Formats: sequence, structure tokens, C-alpha cells
Amino acid sequence: MVDQVFYFILIVSAVFYVLILGLMLAFVIKYRRREGQGPEPSPSHSTSLEMLWTIIPTILVAVMFIWGFWGYMEMRQAPDDSYEIQVLAKKWAWSFVYPNGHIEADLHVPVDRPIRLLMTSDDVIHSLYIPAFRLKMDIVPGRYNKTWFLPREAGEYQLFCAEYCGTQHSAMLAKVVVHPSGEFEKWLDEAANFLKRMTPVEGGALLYQRRGCAQCHTVDGGAKVGPSFKGVFGTEQPLASGETMTVDENYIRESLLDPMAKVRAGYKPVMPTYKGQLKDEEISAIIAYIKSLK
Repeated sequence: MVDQVFYFILIVSAVFYVLILGLMLAFVIKYRRREGQGPEPSPSHSTSLEMLWTIIPTILVAVMFIWGFWGYMEMRQAPDDSYEIQVLAKKWAWSFVYPNGHIEADLHVPVDRPIRLLMTSDDVIHSLYIPAFRLKMDIVPGRYNKTWFLPREAGEYQLFCAEYCGTQHSAMLAKVVVHPSGEFEKWLDEAANFLKRMTPVEGGALLYQRRGCAQCHTVDGGAKVGPSFKGVFGTEQPLASGETMTVDENYIRESLLDPMAKVRAGYKPVMPTYKGQLKDEEISAIIAYIKSLK
């Protein structure tokens, strides 16, 4: 409908542009100043002509408004049978929460079913942008924004953050995976129970990628926004408070749930909390993965 309204306005604008410019050029030529010819009295105004050029534009503008408002309301109001997914944006990763409690870093949806997104931010303003679906909506901390879309073709599509949100803004990427008919439910069931099919280290490595850890922490010794995980377990590390802390299981757990409690020296306190977002078995898997990074 956006296309239809756009092209309607474009055609109306083009017709009136040609009409007005054409009449203007015709009048300039016809009524140009000539030798031996002076100005003549202006004829009386035409009420019919004035009504014509008032009523026609009024009708056209009313059509544009009603048509545009109709399309806007359709875009803003999700159908009643929509499948709802919660979206949590934070520096610098996406979390998509499904009705069964499973959290994924990529957005997985079934084909040919309306998808309603209920979105909020943990820190700053983000903006969910899926170019293939012509969908963009700001995500504001402290409130919920809603949008919806209807995926018509199975496949993978790119998802971006379209609002500058800090140093790793350009790395805040995700995929939209549209599953063919009948395959989404199977994927969701398997994805929600992935830890049962993996060792704790394998599960922790997967969570490191899925839950946004890779955006800020490396596993090769290099530093990003946060310290590297490589070889850190069991070591003594200085804190911003001037104290030192042994990186053990309790420290990692506390850092995930209350990251501002003990901030490492040399790093800014920008890590968001994962309280209420990670299950105990997922925290244990992440700890096992960090312990394995000798």
C-alpha cells in the first residue's frame, strides 16, 4: 500500500507540474509584451474557476490522507493471529525471546505467518532494520515499541541496527531465518534443548556466539570493549576499585548477573546484565567454556 500511495502522489504531482508549467509557458508566450500594445483591463474573476481549482486539490489531498492513514494503520496494527516474539536490544547484540522461553541471537520465524515483535532496549536507543522486509523501528529504553511483518519467502535475510549506539554499532548484526512450512516448530524445540545434546564446553561456545559475548570479548587474547577470555580463569586480576580478584566460577557468575559489582581495571563499566536472561545451566556452560580457554 505504501507503493500505491507513493505512486499516486507522484503521478498527481507530475500531472500538475506539467499542467502548471505548460500553462505558464503558454501564457508567457501569448501575453508577452509587444510593440505598440499596452496593458488591458483585467477581466472580472471567475467563481466557477476558483471553485474548480479549490475543490479538485482538496479532493486529491483528502484521498492522499485517507489512503495513507489507512496504510499506516495497517502497518501499525498486527493481525490477531500474529506469532509474538520479544526483542531485547543491548550494546551490541540482539536477543530474540520466544514464547517457550528460548532466547536466540538470530530471528527465526515461520513462513506465511504474521510476526509481531515486542521490543525494548537494555541501555541506549537502537533501531531494528530489515531491508528485505522494508521494516525499521526504533527501540527505546524504558518502554516497549511494537512492529510486525509477514515473511512470504523462506530464506535468510540480514538484520541491522540502524541507530548509532556506540563503538561496536556496526557489528550489531543478526540474521532473519524464515523457515519453510512445518519446519519452524521442529527447529524451536531442538534449539530450546541444545544443551542436552552438547557438552558444557560446546554449549558455552555456542552461547558465547549467540548471546553477544563475542561482540565485546575475544578468545584469542586480544582486547575489545571488554577483556579477553583466553587464559583468564584462575588468574588474579586488578579491579577498577584498586582491589584484586581471582577469576573463578563465582566471579564469572557475578559478572554475568551484576556486571557493575566488580569492574576490571582499564575497562569501562558498559556491560549489560544478563540477570533473568540466562538459565543456571547456561551460566554453568559459559563458565565451563571460559575454563577451557587455556
